[in-house]
This record gives sequence, C-alpha cells and structure tokens, in this order.
Amino acid sequence: VQLVESGGGLVQPGGSLRLSCAASGFTFSTATMWWVRQAPGKGLERVSAINAGGSITTYEDSVKGRFTISRDNTKNTLYLQMNSLKSEDTAVYYCATAGGSRGQGTQVTVSS
Repeated sequence: VQLVESGGGLVQPGGSLRLSCAASGFTFSTATMWWVRQAPGKGLERVSAINAGGSITTYEDSVKGRFTISRDNTKNTLYLQMNSLKSEDTAVYYCATAGGSRGQGTQVTVSS
C-alpha cells in the first residue's frame, strides 16, 4: 500500500485548499477511504470517509458543510476540498485505508 498526499500549505482563515492522495499497491476502487488529521499536540482525528463507489460520505461535525471528500477511481486518487478554513483546521492531513495504512501526510496551516 502506498499513499501520497499533496496540496497542503499555508492559507488565511476563510481560504480554501484541495488535498489529493495518490494511491497504489492495492485495489483502490474497492476500498473505503478516509482523511484523518493530527493537530499539534493532539491525537489522530477522523475527518471524513467515502465508500468505494463514492456514493456515501461521512464527515466529522466540525467540518460538515465546509469540507467535501471525493474520489476518482479511474485515477486512483482521493480528494478533500476544504473551504472556509479555520485556525483549528491546522494539522497534518493523511489519507488512510480502513485497514489503517496511511501516507506521510501533508501540512495544512491556517493563519493570518
């Protein structure tokens, strides 16, 4: 399993970022996928999940209405569109499989 996240960066409050996760080494199109995050000094937090076909999504309460998870099974890629970003969204974001594999993460910093 290989997962490579990208798209993080520094953004002002209220701004947007789109994270991507390129997956390989497993059958991506049959896998439920997660975005999780870890803020400084805190544990891992589940942010969002999407089923294999992309028809079912779930979100942690604090990101509902602001974040959108999606996937392109033809490209083996998972996405997270993040809008209306807040300082409390600052964290390292990882994509992860249901089995617990995750990538190296991408840093998202929301600050003015």
